[in-house]
Amino acid sequence: MLTGKLKSNKYKKAKKQKSQETPTLSLKERLAQKRKAAQSRKEFSNFLMIAAFGGIFFGILMAFVGGIKAAVPGLLGIVTIALSYKYPRQALFAFLIYVPFAGTITYYLGNSPILQLAKDSFYIPALIGLWQMCRKQRLPLIIPRAIKIPLFILLGLCLLTLVFVNGVQQFNPSLTQLLDDTAVEIPIGVGILGLKVLLGYVPLIACAYYLIRNKEDFLFLSRLQIVLILVCCALGLIQYLLLSKGICQGTRYLEGAAQFKASIEARCYFGGSLIYSPDQGIIRLPGTFVAPWQWAWFLISSIFFAFASGFSDPSRIWRVLSLSSMAAVAVNAVVSGQRAALALVPASFVALLLLTGQIRNLKRFLPIAVGLAMILGIAIINNPDILQERTASLNERWEASPPLEFITQQFANVWKNLQPLGHGLGRATNSARALGATKLVETYYPKILYEIGPLGLLGFLILVTTLTIVCFQTYRSIKNPNFRSYAAALWVFILFISYNTYYYPLDVDPVAVYYWFFAGVLLKLPEIDKQEKLQQALAKGKQRKKGSRGSAWVAEENNF
Repeated sequence: MLTGKLKSNKYKKAKKQKSQETPTLSLKERLAQKRKAAQSRKEFSNFLMIAAFGGIFFGILMAFVGGIKAAVPGLLGIVTIALSYKYPRQALFAFLIYVPFAGTITYYLGNSPILQLAKDSFYIPALIGLWQMCRKQRLPLIIPRAIKIPLFILLGLCLLTLVFVNGVQQFNPSLTQLLDDTAVEIPIGVGILGLKVLLGYVPLIACAYYLIRNKEDFLFLSRLQIVLILVCCALGLIQYLLLSKGICQGTRYLEGAAQFKASIEARCYFGGSLIYSPDQGIIRLPGTFVAPWQWAWFLISSIFFAFASGFSDPSRIWRVLSLSSMAAVAVNAVVSGQRAALALVPASFVALLLLTGQIRNLKRFLPIAVGLAMILGIAIINNPDILQERTASLNERWEASPPLEFITQQFANVWKNLQPLGHGLGRATNSARALGATKLVETYYPKILYEIGPLGLLGFLILVTTLTIVCFQTYRSIKNPNFRSYAAALWVFILFISYNTYYYPLDVDPVAVYYWFFAGVLLKLPEIDKQEKLQQALAKGKQRKKGSRGSAWVAEENNF
């Protein structure tokens, strides 16, 4: 009874404090707000109408060229580009939401090559809007400033390769060993696309930095990421159940080598190509992504964001949801058949506990962790064959091709035919194969060495090393324990991806986006920390001045 009364009094005090913190607006101010909101709605409606008319006109033109499959993406593309340029902040949030569902949307709309770049219809217009804002307000576009010189050096080396390797291949195709006389080659196009893949998302650092204005924006972003992880993992589990129940056939009834190759014809409602041949002991599911290994790296990267929110979010509900998302990631790592995820998800969790220092706070989350462990344990007991098969597959792969030996072999193969400026930008980039012949290099740093040579590789290493050091210094400078905990997890993620050379996650979604974007989020956290300190100081000053509990609202200037 006494406890209930204390809680009631506490609730009344909190409600009273909140009402005191909320400023009372006069009638004139309320009317001004209503006029402003009405004007914004009218402006949005007019702009949407103009964009829709432009999209319809462009869609009709595209229909004459490529039919309805080209018309729909054209219409949606024009509308998206126009709205993204007009509302860049909303476009960046839409960009983050679109990335994990890009594979599913692409195949639902017809698998056009243009749709593979659809996410950039959010990103590029928003980036142009950011660039214009930075010019107008004289703000730096390259953040942090420490990466400016390494970035320009790497960009210069890439341009040398583009001009003197890709350019020479353009005018003298016989110089390239990859060229097939029957294929149409556009080496300059290959190089431009390769440059875009290598450095095209670096400006996301600045986009994230200006997108996150205050604590509310930061919490919205971190919680949005948790929701995306939970939704994608739920769809991944549904995909597995549909296949296991026979609703989707997968590749199980194919013959010969077709049983062991990812096929788009075997697609099961979500994502793209997959392998599902349980009788042969091989399952590779794509989740919501185009290809299975992209799903693996989504799961690996998600463990960092779920861990960050699980140990730093001020809301208990969101901490529970974050820890639940970690359990969902672990389950998907098992059932999806992704050996990289099966190995790296638990390893990343242990590394995060040690490197962020959260192992000493584990007692706070022990009841939740025990509950989640029981759920996972029940799932394993009911399906022991699944875990046994996945573990056996991982062991077989490890024994057949140990990662260190595999990476060393890839370096050796590239080193045999090493060129000072490389073999050309994009010449080992899978997404550039539509414009010219490409070589399959399955590890990241040998791939960079092949494309832009030893100096280019050194330039890239200097860039990511500088970013990693700056992010570490930034994380150590944060005093707020919650912000510091989140920043620590992000720094471990950046450290891991910066020097990971096993396969090439920095080349494609989602890591190509998350790496640069969340570096910008980390770099913004010290400013949010200062805002919180200033807000607390003003609140204390107001208490001393008025002799009562209160606080002051500190609003950051809307830069973006």
